[in-house]
Amino acid sequence: MQETRSIMIAEDDSDDRLLLETAFKETGIEINLVFAQNGVDLLKILTEKEQAFYPRLILLDLNMPKKDGREALKELKQHPTLKRIPVIVFTTTKSEAEITRCYDLGANTYVVKPDSYSDLLKVVSHLKEYWFETASVALRS
Repeated sequence: MQETRSIMIAEDDSDDRLLLETAFKETGIEINLVFAQNGVDLLKILTEKEQAFYPRLILLDLNMPKKDGREALKELKQHPTLKRIPVIVFTTTKSEAEITRCYDLGANTYVVKPDSYSDLLKVVSHLKEYWFETASVALRS
């Protein structure tokens, strides 16, 4: 199933999207990356396609227009099928209160965006190792 080799990335910053795309390519992970620019687009892609899209995991920025990551996370984790998709909050926000809030909303992991490209490569490599080689995730039912 192709979708199990897909990652949904909700990120409004075009530079960050390009960096993520390049980092995934450089780490050698053969994965289909699907991008959404905000929470509205994210939920639309996941639910309104003729055959709704079901990625292996979601990387979710918090600070986006239209519907921010917090609102999208809450909706995802209340959805009967989408709630099983692991959601990794991937943001610049370092606040302990925000981290706690995201876990309370159902985030599976919280990662603060690294400051350098070399550190981004390490993060992407760790994501690949854990979410694609170690963890078992629920497939769409």
